[in-house]
Amino acid sequence: MKFSREAKLGLLGTLTLFLFIWGLSYLKGKDLFSRQITLITEYDNVSGLVETNPVVVSGVKIGQVQKITFHPDGSGRIMVSLILNKDIAIPKNSVAHLKGGDFMGFREIELLLGDAPERVSNGDTLISKTSSSLMEDVGQQFGPLKQQAEGLLLSIDSVLTAINFVFNEDTRKNLSLSIESMKNTMVTVDQQSNRLAAIMANAESITANLKDNNQTITNILQNFSTISDTLAALELGRTMAEVNSTMEALSLTIGKIQRGEGSMGLLVNDEELYRNLETTSRNLDLLLEDIRKNPRRYINVSVFGKN
Repeated sequence: MKFSREAKLGLLGTLTLFLFIWGLSYLKGKDLFSRQITLITEYDNVSGLVETNPVVVSGVKIGQVQKITFHPDGSGRIMVSLILNKDIAIPKNSVAHLKGGDFMGFREIELLLGDAPERVSNGDTLISKTSSSLMEDVGQQFGPLKQQAEGLLLSIDSVLTAINFVFNEDTRKNLSLSIESMKNTMVTVDQQSNRLAAIMANAESITANLKDNNQTITNILQNFSTISDTLAALELGRTMAEVNSTMEALSLTIGKIQRGEGSMGLLVNDEELYRNLETTSRNLDLLLEDIRKNPRRYINVSVFGKN
């Protein structure tokens, strides 16, 4: 059976149109030769998500994003249509998780399968969940760091301004002189290092000798302490003996006086003797006064002898 040229052209056109429609549908995520269902989910922000982005379960692609539009209720929420393979059993309480994008901004939706016994039907709405993108996380993390860095730069600028103000020409000259003085001091110290080394060596030698003769020095100090204690004990004992002897003699003398023994005892205890001695002393004073005034009465001196 032969086909006319027109029939061949019509068949070719029909086949071309079919392939075009099938290819266009495939690019949009519709597979004309497989069973598919459409599910809806809603988000507040779908930055980075575009149509044909994949929908996965545990990393395996089971569909793709079909359409992204604003919700017709005017709430401003974003309504996302998903085309999924109908052969996958999806529980009703599953969650459509909009995962955070990578550095390139690519995002995908991961279905977190629930445990409900009921399965979703075509046109059902899934619970939504959103994770911030990597760039958003980086922005949130580096936002405070950026503010701190800006504050640090301002502080550094203030410090540099203060340094430029403080270190004027005179200050720089004084600082240069101070550094030169420190340099001269270090040179002097370096020149005296040999002498210091010798002094330290001598000190080390003396310390070593003291350490070697530590026991001898200890014995000498102990002997000196013993001698000092002995001398102190002897001197104290002798002094106490003399004091005791003196006190005993004084006690005996006082006892004799109280008993009226001896001249001192009679003088202290015999009132009549005391008065006689007092009268005798007074008469003796009168006699001596009369002798002083009238010596010729008692002493006869002749120059030429006695007639």
